[in-house]
Amino acid sequence: MSEHFDPRKVWFVGAGPGDKELITLKGYRLLQQAQVVIYAGSLINTELLDYCPPEAECHDSAGLTLEQIVTLMVDGVHAGKLVVRLQTGDLSLYGSIREQGEALTDAGIGFVSVPGVSAFLGAAAQLGVEYTVPEVSQSLIITRIEGRTPVPPLEQLESFAAHQTSMAIYLSVQKMGHVVARLQAGGYPVTTPVAVIYKATWAESRTVRGTLADIAEKVREAGIRKTALILVGAFLGEEYHNSRLYDAGFSHEYRRA
Repeated sequence: MSEHFDPRKVWFVGAGPGDKELITLKGYRLLQQAQVVIYAGSLINTELLDYCPPEAECHDSAGLTLEQIVTLMVDGVHAGKLVVRLQTGDLSLYGSIREQGEALTDAGIGFVSVPGVSAFLGAAAQLGVEYTVPEVSQSLIITRIEGRTPVPPLEQLESFAAHQTSMAIYLSVQKMGHVVARLQAGGYPVTTPVAVIYKATWAESRTVRGTLADIAEKVREAGIRKTALILVGAFLGEEYHNSRLYDAGFSHEYRRA
């Protein structure tokens, strides 16, 4: 028997980074049963809509306002339909679900969030790297530069760059030269490796690799201006150290050296 999803609530689903098979099983089941789907058409892989029933109402939110999106959700719930709000990646990163949730609460409607695979995870998998390399980096900073959305004063790129740890920078590739200058000003050496991944996990994905010395020019030559993630840090380099977890000389709760 298939899982029953409460149609009295709106179901927010993280669509994953692009590959339509990188949606969670729960998200897939929701799409299979959805009667109203409001999807971020400018960002998600629309092949995901193939999972929906033929009779499902699918609305592209790219040209809609918040009020229009909320109206579609509220009207769907009031009609007794299962409503799915399909958003890119994972809902907790640059997902704008709070404003939608607040509006639904004002309308007396609850919501449930179903997490998804974020682009920073898809990009690492695509490159075959890990952000936390023993003795190289044990932290990951996820951030962006200011655009139409400002960044708090204490979260400027230079401040984060001072840590010289692994970094994933969203929504910033359109100002790649500016990003590079600020990373260097913050403390990253010019030799720091960088990877720019356009549409991570999509069929048309492209990767440009370099260092802070040449990555801006390489990105310009590749014509990448949007929908790309910037990865920065020594984790992309050649240095690594084996984990002690599987070291034969290292004792822990489950194994004696």
